[in-house]
Amino acid sequence: MTSSDATALSPDAIDSAAARVGVSQVGDAAAGEARVALVCAKFNGGITERLLDGALGGLEANGVKIATVSVAWVPGAFELPLVAARLAESGVVDAVVALGAVIRGETAHFDFVAGECASGLQRAALDTGVPVVFGVLTTDTVDQALARCSGGVANKGYEAAVTALEMADLLRKLPAPASSPAH
Repeated sequence: MTSSDATALSPDAIDSAAARVGVSQVGDAAAGEARVALVCAKFNGGITERLLDGALGGLEANGVKIATVSVAWVPGAFELPLVAARLAESGVVDAVVALGAVIRGETAHFDFVAGECASGLQRAALDTGVPVVFGVLTTDTVDQALARCSGGVANKGYEAAVTALEMADLLRKLPAPASSPAH
Protein backbone atom coordinates (compact mmCIF):
# COMPACT_ATOMS: atom_id res chain seq x y z
CA MET A 1 0.00 0.00 0.00
CA THR A 2 2.90 2.33 -0.54
CA SER A 3 3.41 4.59 -3.48
CA SER A 4 6.96 3.39 -4.11
CA ASP A 5 9.50 0.85 -2.96
CA ALA A 6 11.59 3.71 -1.50
CA THR A 7 8.84 4.49 1.01
CA ALA A 8 7.85 0.91 1.87
CA LEU A 9 7.98 -0.33 5.44
CA SER A 10 10.94 -2.69 5.81
CA PRO A 11 9.97 -6.36 6.25
CA ASP A 12 11.27 -6.58 9.82
CA ALA A 13 10.16 -3.14 11.07
CA ILE A 14 7.10 -4.32 13.00
CA ASP A 15 8.92 -7.22 14.68
CA SER A 16 11.89 -4.96 15.42
CA ALA A 17 9.67 -2.36 17.08
CA ALA A 18 7.82 -5.08 19.03
CA ALA A 19 11.12 -6.31 20.46
CA ARG A 20 11.93 -2.80 21.73
CA VAL A 21 8.62 -1.74 23.30
CA GLY A 22 6.23 -3.08 25.91
CA VAL A 23 3.19 -3.56 23.63
CA SER A 24 3.02 -3.62 19.85
CA GLN A 25 -0.27 -4.18 18.03
CA VAL A 26 -0.97 -4.78 14.37
CA GLY A 27 -4.21 -5.63 12.61
CA ASP A 28 -4.59 -8.83 10.63
CA ALA A 29 -6.77 -8.69 7.53
CA ALA A 30 -7.50 -12.41 7.77
CA ALA A 31 -8.23 -12.41 11.50
CA GLY A 32 -11.88 -13.34 11.27
CA GLU A 33 -15.18 -12.36 9.81
CA ALA A 34 -15.66 -8.63 9.75
CA ARG A 35 -18.93 -7.00 8.78
CA VAL A 36 -18.07 -4.57 6.00
CA ALA A 37 -20.11 -2.00 4.09
CA LEU A 38 -18.99 -0.47 0.82
CA VAL A 39 -20.21 2.96 -0.26
CA CYS A 40 -19.78 3.57 -3.97
CA ALA A 41 -20.05 6.76 -6.01
CA LYS A 42 -21.98 6.48 -9.27
CA PHE A 43 -20.16 9.47 -10.81
CA ASN A 44 -17.13 8.15 -12.72
CA GLY A 45 -18.90 4.84 -12.26
CA GLY A 46 -16.71 2.93 -14.71
CA ILE A 47 -13.82 3.55 -12.32
CA THR A 48 -15.89 2.88 -9.20
CA GLU A 49 -17.14 -0.40 -10.63
CA ARG A 50 -13.54 -1.60 -11.02
CA LEU A 51 -12.72 -0.42 -7.48
CA LEU A 52 -15.75 -2.33 -6.20
CA ASP A 53 -14.58 -5.50 -7.96
CA GLY A 54 -11.17 -5.03 -6.35
CA ALA A 55 -12.67 -4.43 -2.90
CA LEU A 56 -14.83 -7.54 -3.15
CA GLY A 57 -11.77 -9.50 -4.24
CA GLY A 58 -9.78 -8.22 -1.26
CA LEU A 59 -12.55 -9.11 1.17
CA GLU A 60 -13.03 -12.55 -0.32
CA ALA A 61 -9.28 -13.25 -0.37
CA ASN A 62 -9.26 -12.58 3.37
CA GLY A 63 -12.14 -14.87 4.27
CA VAL A 64 -15.10 -12.50 4.22
CA LYS A 65 -18.23 -14.09 2.81
CA ILE A 66 -19.31 -11.73 0.05
CA ALA A 67 -22.98 -12.41 0.82
CA THR A 68 -22.47 -10.60 4.15
CA VAL A 69 -21.15 -7.42 2.51
CA SER A 70 -23.52 -4.51 1.96
CA VAL A 71 -23.14 -1.96 -0.83
CA ALA A 72 -24.73 1.49 -0.91
CA TRP A 73 -24.61 3.70 -4.01
CA VAL A 74 -24.46 7.49 -3.83
CA PRO A 75 -24.53 10.07 -6.64
CA GLY A 76 -20.89 11.16 -6.32
CA ALA A 77 -17.82 11.40 -4.11
CA PHE A 78 -19.18 14.44 -2.25
CA GLU A 79 -22.05 12.31 -0.92
CA LEU A 80 -19.85 9.44 0.31
CA PRO A 81 -19.21 10.82 3.84
CA LEU A 82 -22.88 11.13 4.83
CA VAL A 83 -23.73 7.56 3.93
CA ALA A 84 -20.44 6.24 5.33
CA ALA A 85 -21.20 7.97 8.64
CA ARG A 86 -24.75 6.58 8.72
CA LEU A 87 -23.45 3.06 8.16
CA ALA A 88 -20.68 3.48 10.74
CA GLU A 89 -23.20 4.78 13.31
CA SER A 90 -25.55 1.85 12.69
CA GLY A 91 -23.72 -0.62 14.87
CA VAL A 92 -24.10 -3.33 12.23
CA VAL A 93 -20.72 -2.95 10.51
CA ASP A 94 -17.14 -3.22 11.72
CA ALA A 95 -15.76 -1.09 8.88
CA VAL A 96 -16.86 1.04 5.93
CA VAL A 97 -14.98 1.44 2.66
CA ALA A 98 -15.75 4.48 0.50
CA LEU A 99 -15.06 4.01 -3.22
CA GLY A 100 -15.07 6.66 -5.92
CA ALA A 101 -12.99 8.73 -8.28
CA VAL A 102 -12.45 12.46 -8.49
CA ILE A 103 -10.57 13.33 -11.67
CA ARG A 104 -9.09 16.79 -12.14
CA GLY A 105 -10.71 18.77 -14.90
CA GLU A 106 -10.53 22.32 -16.18
CA THR A 107 -12.38 23.85 -13.23
CA ALA A 108 -11.85 24.07 -9.47
CA HIS A 109 -14.48 21.36 -8.92
CA PHE A 110 -11.75 18.77 -8.15
CA ASP A 111 -10.28 20.89 -5.34
CA PHE A 112 -13.60 21.26 -3.57
CA VAL A 113 -14.89 17.71 -3.98
CA ALA A 114 -11.70 15.75 -3.25
CA GLY A 115 -10.80 17.67 -0.11
CA GLU A 116 -14.30 17.72 1.34
CA CYS A 117 -14.78 14.03 0.61
CA ALA A 118 -11.54 13.15 2.42
CA SER A 119 -12.37 15.40 5.38
CA GLY A 120 -15.88 14.05 5.67
CA LEU A 121 -14.77 10.44 5.61
CA GLN A 122 -12.13 11.12 8.25
CA ARG A 123 -14.71 12.87 10.39
CA ALA A 124 -17.06 9.89 10.07
CA ALA A 125 -14.33 7.57 11.33
CA LEU A 126 -13.29 9.84 14.19
CA ASP A 127 -16.86 10.60 15.26
CA THR A 128 -17.97 6.97 15.27
CA GLY A 129 -14.83 5.04 16.17
CA VAL A 130 -15.49 2.75 13.20
CA PRO A 131 -12.85 2.52 10.45
CA VAL A 132 -14.00 4.46 7.40
CA VAL A 133 -11.44 3.83 4.69
CA PHE A 134 -10.67 6.29 1.89
CA GLY A 135 -10.82 4.26 -1.32
CA VAL A 136 -11.40 7.33 -3.46
CA LEU A 137 -9.01 7.95 -6.33
CA THR A 138 -7.92 11.55 -6.75
CA THR A 139 -6.10 11.71 -10.06
CA ASP A 140 -5.20 14.20 -12.74
CA THR A 141 -6.34 12.01 -15.64
CA VAL A 142 -8.66 9.14 -16.49
CA ASP A 143 -5.62 7.06 -17.48
CA GLN A 144 -4.16 7.50 -13.98
CA ALA A 145 -7.46 6.40 -12.47
CA LEU A 146 -7.66 3.36 -14.75
CA ALA A 147 -4.11 2.36 -13.78
CA ARG A 148 -5.11 2.38 -10.10
CA CYS A 149 -8.14 0.14 -10.54
CA SER A 150 -6.70 -2.64 -12.65
CA GLY A 151 -7.05 -6.24 -11.50
CA GLY A 152 -5.39 -7.92 -8.56
CA VAL A 153 -3.80 -6.64 -5.38
CA ALA A 154 -2.64 -3.40 -7.05
CA ASN A 155 -6.28 -2.31 -7.35
CA LYS A 156 -6.87 0.51 -4.85
CA GLY A 157 -10.28 -0.96 -4.00
CA TYR A 158 -8.55 -4.20 -3.00
CA GLU A 159 -6.09 -2.22 -0.86
CA ALA A 160 -8.88 -0.25 0.80
CA ALA A 161 -10.76 -3.45 1.69
CA VAL A 162 -7.65 -5.01 3.22
CA THR A 163 -7.03 -1.79 5.16
CA ALA A 164 -10.59 -1.91 6.50
CA LEU A 165 -10.11 -5.49 7.70
CA GLU A 166 -6.78 -4.69 9.34
CA MET A 167 -8.22 -1.66 11.10
CA ALA A 168 -11.30 -3.54 12.33
CA ASP A 169 -9.06 -6.26 13.76
CA LEU A 170 -6.66 -3.76 15.33
CA LEU A 171 -9.49 -1.88 17.03
CA ARG A 172 -10.78 -5.18 18.45
CA LYS A 173 -7.34 -5.78 19.97
CA LEU A 174 -6.88 -2.31 21.47
CA PRO A 175 -8.33 -1.30 24.84
CA ALA A 176 -11.83 0.11 24.69
CA PRO A 177 -12.13 3.89 25.10
CA ALA A 178 -12.52 5.05 28.68
CA SER A 179 -16.04 6.19 29.43
CA SER A 180 -16.56 9.91 29.84
CA PRO A 181 -16.62 11.08 33.44
CA ALA A 182 -20.03 12.22 34.68
CA HIS A 183 -20.40 15.96 35.00
